[in-house]
Amino acid sequence: MKRILIVDDEINIGLLLSKFLIRNGFEVSTSTSGSVAMELLAKDHYNLVLCDFRLEDTDGREMLRKIKAAYPATGVIIITGYSDIKLAVELIKMGAYDYITKPLYPDEILNTINKALETQEVLSKSFPESNTSSVKNEKNAAANLPDEFIAGDSTASKDLLRQIEIIAPTNYSVILTGESGTGKESVAKAIHMKSNRRDKPFIAMDCGSLTKELAGSEFFGHEKGSFTGALYTKIGHFEMANGGTLLLDEVGNLSYDIQAALLRTVQERKVKRIGSTKEIDLDVRIIVATNENLMEAIQKGRFREDLYHRFNEFSIHLPPLRKRERDILLFAQSFLDMANRELNRNVEGFSQEVIDCLLTYNWPGNVRELKNVIRRATLLTEGNQIPLKALPLEISTFAKVSAIETAVGNLQSRENSRDLKNAAHEAEYETIIKVLKEVNFNKTKAAKILNIDRKTLYNKMKAINLE
Repeated sequence: MKRILIVDDEINIGLLLSKFLIRNGFEVSTSTSGSVAMELLAKDHYNLVLCDFRLEDTDGREMLRKIKAAYPATGVIIITGYSDIKLAVELIKMGAYDYITKPLYPDEILNTINKALETQEVLSKSFPESNTSSVKNEKNAAANLPDEFIAGDSTASKDLLRQIEIIAPTNYSVILTGESGTGKESVAKAIHMKSNRRDKPFIAMDCGSLTKELAGSEFFGHEKGSFTGALYTKIGHFEMANGGTLLLDEVGNLSYDIQAALLRTVQERKVKRIGSTKEIDLDVRIIVATNENLMEAIQKGRFREDLYHRFNEFSIHLPPLRKRERDILLFAQSFLDMANRELNRNVEGFSQEVIDCLLTYNWPGNVRELKNVIRRATLLTEGNQIPLKALPLEISTFAKVSAIETAVGNLQSRENSRDLKNAAHEAEYETIIKVLKEVNFNKTKAAKILNIDRKTLYNKMKAINLE
């Protein structure tokens, strides 16, 4: 459970915030002064601090300086009034993750906290334990990878890691391509963590969910009152990522107009909030992730060729999991270890039936699907090994379904003539196969539904090599 410390000298605000965050699954402590907050931080570990900018005994600037010096892995979000927004932006440059303005809106608070925790989880890997030697610290920094990145053993995985090692120390923009679920965001985080920007923000932006109206504000930010609904000043993703890395996920979904504005920002390395005349200098590394063929999108007039070439200083293709067979069991064991820690379980491994299924299944959802399957199976497992019944039906029956499809193909190839007898046989076997799927290959239930005995069913299955 993530732990949050609220620092606000207004007791009612601290109490309301605390209750709200507890209801949303966080463990929360509160303090009404900076000195007490530092004492709490010394006693316990906190993932995130929500600190009011104006406190009776100190201010947000001093609190941020102390927290980042003593607890660099702890994220900080500043709570401020509208009049302090300029200072809040300054604090972000000093290392605060973001700010939220009063009056506080629950959705905004929760969204900002979740994004901060996700980013801080990556950044925390940059700071070795205090009792580790400096030489070991350097090695850890060089080999540092986010938790979700698993270095596989296949040729494709080794080549992927080699490309990350090559490109990470540079400032090149990178295009990551591959099917959905292949781990493009974890590769982007790995590039960031192995770069000189590792102690700066890593900001991921899902371009696929952006409407044309929202895209400009999300990218570049806006000033309060710059358009209807702009109730507060907003920092855009480019500004949030300044000094660090910005991941643009599914960039091919952006409208042509936004692509033009994006091109200007990338070329000029400056950003201007909507409604502002002030330009902000940018030092941002851009990584683009897409499961779309951008060259095809260019040919169809949906993506700007000049923008593509701006991004394509280096490209990495992530192969699908089905082409990394040697990695499947390694990934599965790593995900099992993660699930054990998350669920406080002690599942040691997989039954042989499960291993066979994992290696046979084609994994259309790739690494993401494998991780979700293992987490679910760990939750359902009561013994030391994950049993076959803990797997989803589409995985546990995949080999049988494949055998059925082969059997149907063999049947149809044998029965080329369309006489009545062959048509009747084909219809019979299709009915048998359909019922077997419906009852998850329970032959007793299938025989009962088909109104035949088990021996007859076995003989008919044997006739099409489906035993």
